[in-house]
Amino acid sequence: MSREPPPPGEEEAAGGGGGGGEGADGRPRAAEGGCYLALCARPVHFEKANPVNCVFFDEANKQVFAVRSGGATGVVVKGLEDRNPISFRMEDKGEVKCIKFSLGNKILAVQRTLKSVDFLNFIPDSPQLEYTQECKTKNANILGFCWTSSTEIVFITDQGIEFYQVLPEKRSLKLLKNQSINVNWYMYCPESSVILLSTTVLGNVLQPFYFKSGTMSKLSKFEIELPAAPKSSKLSLSERDIAMATIYGQLYVLYLRHHSRTSNSTGAEVVLYHLPREGSSKKTHILKLNRTGKFALNVVDNLVVVHHQDTETSVIFDIKLKGEFDGSTTVHQFVLPPRSIQPYQIPVAGPASVTSQSPVPCKLYSSSWIVFQPDIIISASEGYLWSLQVKLEPVVNLLLDKGKLMDFLLQRKECKMVILSVCSQMLSEPERGSLSVIATVFDKLNHEYKKYLEAEQSYTMVVEAGLSRSNPLLKRPVRTQAVIDQSDMYTHVLSVFTEKKRLSTANDEIVEVLLSKHQVLAALRFIRGIGGHDSISARKFLDAAKQAEDDMLFYTIFRFFEQRNQRLRGNPSFTPGEHCEEHVTFFKQVFGEQALMKPTTL
Repeated sequence: MSREPPPPGEEEAAGGGGGGGEGADGRPRAAEGGCYLALCARPVHFEKANPVNCVFFDEANKQVFAVRSGGATGVVVKGLEDRNPISFRMEDKGEVKCIKFSLGNKILAVQRTLKSVDFLNFIPDSPQLEYTQECKTKNANILGFCWTSSTEIVFITDQGIEFYQVLPEKRSLKLLKNQSINVNWYMYCPESSVILLSTTVLGNVLQPFYFKSGTMSKLSKFEIELPAAPKSSKLSLSERDIAMATIYGQLYVLYLRHHSRTSNSTGAEVVLYHLPREGSSKKTHILKLNRTGKFALNVVDNLVVVHHQDTETSVIFDIKLKGEFDGSTTVHQFVLPPRSIQPYQIPVAGPASVTSQSPVPCKLYSSSWIVFQPDIIISASEGYLWSLQVKLEPVVNLLLDKGKLMDFLLQRKECKMVILSVCSQMLSEPERGSLSVIATVFDKLNHEYKKYLEAEQSYTMVVEAGLSRSNPLLKRPVRTQAVIDQSDMYTHVLSVFTEKKRLSTANDEIVEVLLSKHQVLAALRFIRGIGGHDSISARKFLDAAKQAEDDMLFYTIFRFFEQRNQRLRGNPSFTPGEHCEEHVTFFKQVFGEQALMKPTTL
């Protein structure tokens, strides 16, 4: 279908893997429940591959091309994002080897021979005439091409790469830069605009190139450590065992090593090489699969997903979670037990009288599946393209360590409601957590909230100081779902306790936990969120703020209670019954008497 690494079913380690998709009791793995991976509900449906219809996938635009009879009887282009397919015909000039639109779908590129690429403009009022570009390098064969922008394209040949600007109005191309290098195979990561070339006889020396705004930069080459010294001088590193993906904002090359380099270790592993824009690439993480067989890789929501065809299960790894660090590399075990992708039903197409039939179960982990980075799975035989998704709700019951669970959830995009659900469970019978567990969870939530507030404050200070103009890269901090404030907590967690008439005890425990952890602001925000801030003890909070040895924190808490006094009594001063004299004295020593709030009258 395409030259991307195939899925489960295409590569097998010597010795194979355990048989069947059953557990020790003979039941299918999926029956163990708790599927935390699912295929998207609205896939792209296309005409399945057959002798007349060839199917291609464009990794940059995430589009499927169904090309009938070389395009003479029609080309249909569909993507996950674009619900309106693009349909057109083109002259049959031979077998299509590769076909892709430029970013924005304005120019179509089609490779039919090893020597040239044809172009066709899809611009309004532009003539529908093809124009052709031959590769510049003599005797070179084109392995493929990648669009890096709406008008820039890279030809990858077996002798190097050629970087062109397409001039659609002139129906011609201009060579911007080329580089001679022997190439075995290539890989493209559109999210980072990096092309990876496999070089040398063994193929394990990888040379990355970065493309941006008409420039091509050669990054540091690096060597993939093969499992053992090759017995012969032939290609030893297959593109099937390599993937490129952006994880937590950083580009990584993922190498599926079917045999560990250590003799006492059984099973395959995924080795991650960090590929920085500047500096050398380094091996940073090893993901232990503890099994052999046929594998495929996806990256979803910053998680590395490894599919295993033999058992029809998948596992996930999170490189942000703590692993075993040996000084240079962190070794990770999978976060959750292996589970199958959630069963998927294919609706029966046809007339209304026929569609009343029950949907057909999709064959998961089929040998006809092909995976693309980061999260695409295609079944050419069934004519479907899905994006893979992570379901967080089942994770809660599979990851029992609440601290680790919270570390995991806080890194996910759609985490807020699941986190609030966990908090609600922890404070409820019969799953009520101990104070130490509750404290750990709230510590982590408060850390995220504090991190966001500090970033927001820094941004505001820079903007107010007028420095933002000199720093065009400055961006306002994004408030992710991991930032949970008191209104979220009250609405989704603590309101439950109001209904159950257990609110006061739970509130007191939460406040005590937060104060014991010196989370004074968090405790105050919590009390304000549930409307109890008019009756709380000023001295308790001022004591805690002073113990934190943070003068600005003390100032903030002191000022809050001054404002409360003014609002409730018309005067910011503390009454003798509040026993806050020592705190007033301390405030005047640190900030001066003039900093005390003055009474205001309406």
